[in-house]
Amino acid sequence: MPDKASEMDLDHIFISRLKLLIVMARTYLRKYPLGAVRKSAIVKNADYIAAESIDLEELIPIRNEQPAKDGMNFDHVFYQRVKLLASMANAIGNDRPMGEHREAALRDNLEMISDSLKFNSGVKKVAFLKVA
Repeated sequence: MPDKASEMDLDHIFISRLKLLIVMARTYLRKYPLGAVRKSAIVKNADYIAAESIDLEELIPIRNEQPAKDGMNFDHVFYQRVKLLASMANAIGNDRPMGEHREAALRDNLEMISDSLKFNSGVKKVAFLKVA
């Protein structure tokens, strides 16, 4: 509902673009075709995520002093994993070879990031699970 909607801020944009990058990486792992437009989109999104990860990681000490906002209370390890994902996605978009070991590392990294997003982003959504 419009009266319940909030203005989108940079954190929301970061999370949305990170989720898009996760989808892009998973489609690559499932061998979906990558045309020039998709490759360009992967690279641009990876560049944005990498830059924002650095900025957001620097804010961790400040954010730790404030109440968590919309599940944005990630640690240094999370941002390191996100930067690794951005680097791997950039390699995908620029046609750099990915062997089976790099693909396995990409899968593991995607799983860890996805688990962090599910837990942190969904806390308010699962509040009804709390019982006395």
